[in-house]
Amino acid sequence: MITGELKSKVDKLWTTFWNNGVSNPLSVIEQISYLLFIKRLDDLQLAQEKKIKRLQGTLENPTFTPENNHCRWSVFKNQNPSDMLITIRDSAFPFIKTIGKEGGTYAQHMKDAVFLIANPALLANVVEQVDQILESLNQEASQSSDKTYIDLQGDLYEYMLSKLTTAGTNGQFRTPRHIIKMIVELMNPSPQEVICDPACGTGGFLVAVAEYLRQQKDSQGNYILNNPINRQHFNEDMFHGFDFDATMLRIGSMNMMLHGIEDPKIEARDSLAQDHSEVSEAFTLILANPPFKGSLDDNTIAKDLTKVIKTKKTELLFGALFLRLLKKGGRAAVIVPDGVLFGSSKAHKTLRKTLVENHKLDGVISMPSGVFKPYAGVSTAVLIFTKTEVGGTDAVWFYDMEADGLSLDDKRQPVEENDIPDILEKWHGRDIKKDQNRKTKAFFVPKKEIADNGYDLSINRYKQIEYEEVNYETPTVILGNLKQMEREIMADLESLESMVSNK
Repeated sequence: MITGELKSKVDKLWTTFWNNGVSNPLSVIEQISYLLFIKRLDDLQLAQEKKIKRLQGTLENPTFTPENNHCRWSVFKNQNPSDMLITIRDSAFPFIKTIGKEGGTYAQHMKDAVFLIANPALLANVVEQVDQILESLNQEASQSSDKTYIDLQGDLYEYMLSKLTTAGTNGQFRTPRHIIKMIVELMNPSPQEVICDPACGTGGFLVAVAEYLRQQKDSQGNYILNNPINRQHFNEDMFHGFDFDATMLRIGSMNMMLHGIEDPKIEARDSLAQDHSEVSEAFTLILANPPFKGSLDDNTIAKDLTKVIKTKKTELLFGALFLRLLKKGGRAAVIVPDGVLFGSSKAHKTLRKTLVENHKLDGVISMPSGVFKPYAGVSTAVLIFTKTEVGGTDAVWFYDMEADGLSLDDKRQPVEENDIPDILEKWHGRDIKKDQNRKTKAFFVPKKEIADNGYDLSINRYKQIEYEEVNYETPTVILGNLKQMEREIMADLESLESMVSNK
């Protein structure tokens, strides 16, 4: 994540919007996203033009032609505020709505986008600040040995998205980034995965996979995305996200594109609705943090989901949805509220039994209740499973996560206690024969024992807690100590009384 001076500049930019009446965090992010996107398009063409000039060639298929050259950041940033507003509002902004693959999801989501900055002075101030931020970003990238400009621009965007939580608005759209990163590293996605988040929000899980894959190398030490086949799949077919909120769709699409993914498939879908029930067995990996609360009307729920689980609860319906969306052999790692693990209703038990008996439930990571603070205190867990349709669960791996590197109160300040490195190590090195000690944080539980317990998946059902023996003094000794204290108190009172009398 960005730190120091760059972080202060972003905070200043945010305050500028706030002081000028744009206080909705989603609106601020949208407006900054539009400007970042215009700047990036211009930067890319400037780099191409510089290369072409050096090679004395001709630039083919330029983004900016002589007809729309006035839409370039490097041109309008030097205009006076009133002219700049006219250029961006009437030319540059409508132009970026047409960018991207023809018929692609980005263009569809941008169709109804609105440019909200109507004050020339505010726009000039914001453009100047964005220019300074990106210049600092460019300098930092040139000095960094492990992060590119695209990586740092992604970090910048992630920091802005974190404002959704700190501002106390729409925090439910954002899963803590370090938890997302942990889940991605647990699943170790390959370069040929087809990945979906059916409740994608700002696209955090998908972005984390992109960042993860950029760092991976093959056996010869080459980056796997340097392979043309892998790169094409990465840009065109790997990433899929569903959401029904238009603002989230725009932010998610731009988040992906600003992270260097050319054509992410971010689609407008109510994942649980009958109207969008045609997608099935399409993905090899699902990563998600679906809505925890809510009860849907019977006539809106996809019929195939209620055939699996008779319920109106969204957290259970999403479980059935994951199984429908996955290809056979596909994997999922999803965050669920603790109630899914031990709920006693028929629907709760049916979902757990289905995962254990009909598919392969690989692991359950119990997370502490403070992970989603300050905006939610619910206890949660990560369910990891593989769709098989023929069973395969011999034993389930459990981990009792007690700390995530941040305090578990509303402040969420960094602390030394952090189980995440241990979770990753234990998961990738898990051994059903060795991991049997239930007094430790990680252990296996046989399927039969889980079935005998009504398919209860709460870790407290199986973990053995070792209590330390406490030796107390005998009642006689305790009474003797109390009498001695009483005598000392009386002696002090008598001394005080004597001092008062002598006066």
